Amino acid sequence: MEGLMADAAQGSIGREEELHWLALTLIPGLGTRMAGKLLDRFRTPQAVFRASRTELEAAGVGGAVAQSIASGCSFEDALDQQRKMAEHGAVAIVRGDPRYPALLREIFDPPILLFARGRLELLQPFHFAVVGTRRPTPYGLAAAERLSADLARAGLTIVSGMARGIDTAAHKGAFSAGGDTVAVLGCGVDVVYPSENRKLAADLTAKGLLLSEFAMGSTAFPQNFPIRNRIISGLSAGVLVVEGAQYSGSAITAKLALDQGRECFAVPGNITSKASWGPNLLIKQGAKLVQDWNDVIVELPAEVRRQLIERGRTRLMGNAGASQDGGRTSQLEGSLPEVGRRLLAVLKVDTAIHLDDLLQIVEDSSASELIAALFELEMLGLVKQLPGKHFVKVW
Repeated sequence: MEGLMADAAQGSIGREEELHWLALTLIPGLGTRMAGKLLDRFRTPQAVFRASRTELEAAGVGGAVAQSIASGCSFEDALDQQRKMAEHGAVAIVRGDPRYPALLREIFDPPILLFARGRLELLQPFHFAVVGTRRPTPYGLAAAERLSADLARAGLTIVSGMARGIDTAAHKGAFSAGGDTVAVLGCGVDVVYPSENRKLAADLTAKGLLLSEFAMGSTAFPQNFPIRNRIISGLSAGVLVVEGAQYSGSAITAKLALDQGRECFAVPGNITSKASWGPNLLIKQGAKLVQDWNDVIVELPAEVRRQLIERGRTRLMGNAGASQDGGRTSQLEGSLPEVGRRLLAVLKVDTAIHLDDLLQIVEDSSASELIAALFELEMLGLVKQLPGKHFVKVW
């Protein structure tokens, strides 16, 4: 009975079959592409491990790698992976699993196995990627959070990489709207990187989904991130770049998206800001310019749009939520003391202002009055404090 329950938890494969899949992914030097070719030829991991060294070499595998497969040296590591998966509540989603994302299966080199923690139903469509720099401007953070929230309300599952900066804002924006979000990691799904995103990782495990092709316990090496970017774009119907340098990771993801036949979108930025070089260049090269969520939705395939409208009509198109939110904001602003109203008039969405500068601008208020007003505005969700005592108005 216990074995049957364990098999049910595994999904469509049993523990023994899962062990073979894990062992195949852990063969040193094999690589995703060659592993996929072997599966195309031999059909199952079990058959790959039963093949002779001669048969493996005939399939294009190098001698040393063929010897590693034939020796079964990776099975001990595979057993260790199963133990770690059980400890952390992770599941292996293999290429033949019906839960494996259909769009990802179509790319040139899809991973043969994904480690997943969280809500497995989020493996299904519709996914949309929001990516950008790790060093965003206040404008970039506001745009990423707002657009991710609006797209999540529209029924899209927001995909990003849980990196600091724009990725974090994208995940938080989706959660703020009560929407769904998936983080594709450049490390194991049991490893938190960056460490300051520990709470976000916990939220993603509970309310979203963590995905990785890297084994449990894998460290976030720099070379892992370009590899994982193909999964972010491969999962998604489109990719939105908010901010990033010309040769940044987000630019790599955008190129991958185009290579995979995905739609590419970009938020225009200040031409004097290096953070805007990437998205502005993408727009010059033909990416769709995005000012609001509808700029994305109208470019998605007709069938996707139809299903999104059916799914989200009540929440988005049948109610006046946006106007109600606007009315609530106006009502809050009207009930604020004079200092609070003056602060809202001074603060900007796209530029952070330091506390010392605010003290000079709002001259006839004491420091204690100003700080108290800022605290009240922050509690009302009208103002956000950034690191270093900088403040921005919430969009």
